[in-house]
Amino acid sequence: MTHDFTAMVLAAGLGTRLGTLTHDKPKALVELNGKPLLQHCIENLTDNDFHHIVINVHHFGQQIIDFVSLHQFDAEIRISDERDLLMDTGGGIVMATPLFKDSKAVLVHNVDIISDVNLKGLSQQFIDSEDDAWLLTQDRETSRKLLFDTENQLVGWMNKSENRFKWVNEDRSGVSTGPTNLYTNEMAFSGMHLFRSHLFTKFECKPKSVIDLYLHLAKTKRIVSKPVQSTFWFDLGKPEQLKTAEEQQKTR
Repeated sequence: MTHDFTAMVLAAGLGTRLGTLTHDKPKALVELNGKPLLQHCIENLTDNDFHHIVINVHHFGQQIIDFVSLHQFDAEIRISDERDLLMDTGGGIVMATPLFKDSKAVLVHNVDIISDVNLKGLSQQFIDSEDDAWLLTQDRETSRKLLFDTENQLVGWMNKSENRFKWVNEDRSGVSTGPTNLYTNEMAFSGMHLFRSHLFTKFECKPKSVIDLYLHLAKTKRIVSKPVQSTFWFDLGKPEQLKTAEEQQKTR
């Protein structure tokens, strides 16, 4: 079946930052106000007209497979099975690429991100653009930032706390300080991105960070920043973040 859009939910992570909450279950099945994060994510995707969804699994992967099979979601859901080897964010996308082949574009969504970003509208805007990928970004404080030039093209990545940089131009990757003339915008990654379904087909299927893959692609492709606005956005990687999100969600 042909789909204009596929959504991929990254649900294979170990969830170590959540401590005891993931000792007997995957992060995707940790609950937010009585509902698993995966269910929040899937329902948000279907509300935004994504009805073809790929979920990668590793840590307690069978629990996710069973959960999906026992629920009636308004979507065709496929599993990308990484139980033999955790592929990291980039390798997981490369491994799942055959499941994207009937779609024009793919939205990748971390399972521990909860937001009210208009994913339906952004996806249609992306299809209408001439860009190869949109990294959905935010202007917020974090130690890790994506770096963009005056045309919003990806040029690098930095970890402020470690004063460490990676560059699209590999000759600069290893420098301990950042040449500020190479970039004009520092933006935080939102945990969501859009790309053409064929974009990752040339990569070898092995564990790799998706940021490293995008830095490589940006040499020849349009990999751009797309700032997003939201009144509700949380990265639920830690118990205290989960508690804050629960309190705010109850008041919405």
